[in-house]
Amino acid sequence: MKKKKYAVVIVTYGEVERLTLRNLWPSTRRIVKVITRQIVKVPKFLVYLIADFRSTRHYIDWRLHNYESTLVATNRRQTKSIADQIHRDDRSILSSIEVDVFDSYYFVPPYLEDSLTSIQTEYDGVIVVPMIPVESAFSCGVACQIVTDIYGDQKFEKTRMLNKLWQDEELHRLYTDYLFQNIDRSYLGKPGKKGLVLVIHGTLVRDRAGNPPKVFTGLNETGEFFEMVKKQIINDPRNVFHGVKQGCMNHTTGGEWTAETVQKAFQEFHAEGYDSVVMFPYGFFADNSETEYEARTLLEKSPFTYKQYIRCINGFPQFAEWLTVRIVDEIEKLHAVQEVFKNLWSIKKIGEHAGN
Repeated sequence: MKKKKYAVVIVTYGEVERLTLRNLWPSTRRIVKVITRQIVKVPKFLVYLIADFRSTRHYIDWRLHNYESTLVATNRRQTKSIADQIHRDDRSILSSIEVDVFDSYYFVPPYLEDSLTSIQTEYDGVIVVPMIPVESAFSCGVACQIVTDIYGDQKFEKTRMLNKLWQDEELHRLYTDYLFQNIDRSYLGKPGKKGLVLVIHGTLVRDRAGNPPKVFTGLNETGEFFEMVKKQIINDPRNVFHGVKQGCMNHTTGGEWTAETVQKAFQEFHAEGYDSVVMFPYGFFADNSETEYEARTLLEKSPFTYKQYIRCINGFPQFAEWLTVRIVDEIEKLHAVQEVFKNLWSIKKIGEHAGN
């Protein structure tokens, strides 16, 4: 009997690996079309103008500071690590099916819609894994729309999407272990107060008219996620921090964004007499221009005597192990759903045959 085939697609935003204007232009245009236009109305004729201006600005800034994004390379390594973990997993479901794992992106090739289209007929089911812990219209919402566009009425029978990762207590414990394993040991002996800034992407709070956004921004989920992780860190016996603050990386268009910014966290820690600050981007599963460049630059310019940037979870082996467990859980659920559909179709055919 032929084994069923399932595809796992590890998807994130994506940033250009080779910094050229030719590479930046299509990427930034997609960002404006997919993300920016959900926040503010952008006439079609302005999309290219805005996008190309942003591309030129990023090109000059990143070139001047010798920055090159590691996001795609990191996601590619994470994809391989997850594939290796799946192939080592001994759960019974995996002995009766075949699983292939792919990386894909919203804003650089291979684009998610192209990946899903190419595997649609070859695989019996697809697990989509957005590599951002908190859902919003700008993160997993993009993937949800693409899945709906491609699979239509079959999406419930053919696809599953990982979600609510931010609620998983195992992730909170994983973050805490990773954080304390990577703190510079010299911090333990530093005098004075030590602060931790947990960095996450900010969300839109009110639009330009002062009204709640018309799209789902994940505002409440962002706040709850912070409180959960903060509690886990503070209650850990290894904790060395006297204070933990949220640090949001916001955009500048569309209205009012979350007030708990990285800059505000630094200002408050400085005013409260803190000497040391550690920064950890917990709201991202892989380093990107917002974390390893923008947020890290803010840390380097901060007034603290001692400071440390701890990179995203990136290649932490336990992260791949945890995510693999979640993925295989979804494969089992999708397989069960498909068995139900199969039985329903069988019953329908029997009924039709009996009626004849």
